[in-house]
Amino acid sequence: MNNRYVYGVVESDTVEFETDAVAGADRVYTISHRRLGAVVSDIDTTDPEETDEDAQIHDDVLREIMAYDDGTTVVPMQFGMAFESDRALKNVLRGARPAFRRAMSDIEGKIELGLKLVREEDADVDREAIEADVADRLEPIAAQSVENDLFSDRLVLNRSYLVGEDEREAFDDAVANFEEDHDELMIQYTGPFAPYSFVDVKIGAKQ
Repeated sequence: MNNRYVYGVVESDTVEFETDAVAGADRVYTISHRRLGAVVSDIDTTDPEETDEDAQIHDDVLREIMAYDDGTTVVPMQFGMAFESDRALKNVLRGARPAFRRAMSDIEGKIELGLKLVREEDADVDREAIEADVADRLEPIAAQSVENDLFSDRLVLNRSYLVGEDEREAFDDAVANFEEDHDELMIQYTGPFAPYSFVDVKIGAKQ
């Protein structure tokens, strides 16, 4: 298996550990170019199928990278980035180096948390008032936030937040206090995730 499946990009400190990896691999490791390193596992294709199991494994490996060596900043890649050689991958690291460095600076020491608010089936809610209440409570704590799709009629709010790890407890408390005050809503609070929603580094087509 000479192809490399990429989970994310870190500073050049070597990340290496055994784990359940995508497509049945059992180890992740780092391929470095100058001060950047791509955390990869071996794979026998450059076009992996996105099964539910492997999508979950991809996320789980990113969490392991984030926890590695008392905390590692990783610029996460979306599922499916695979390259046919170390050389092709190093070329990508070289070409996108400034963008990766900017992204690392933006997300260092931070995690992504998700909040969905779903109205109870018979509840009549004021969406604008709820959005304003959420903003008042959470935006001062979060470094950034982005709006996600409202894919259901009952979904009142769907946002992702970039939160400093040292602000996590305060953010948790703010969400809990909001939930206590809004029994007309079901709260879906998820994370931490690697900060996909706050990274916009394109590394080109599979090579």
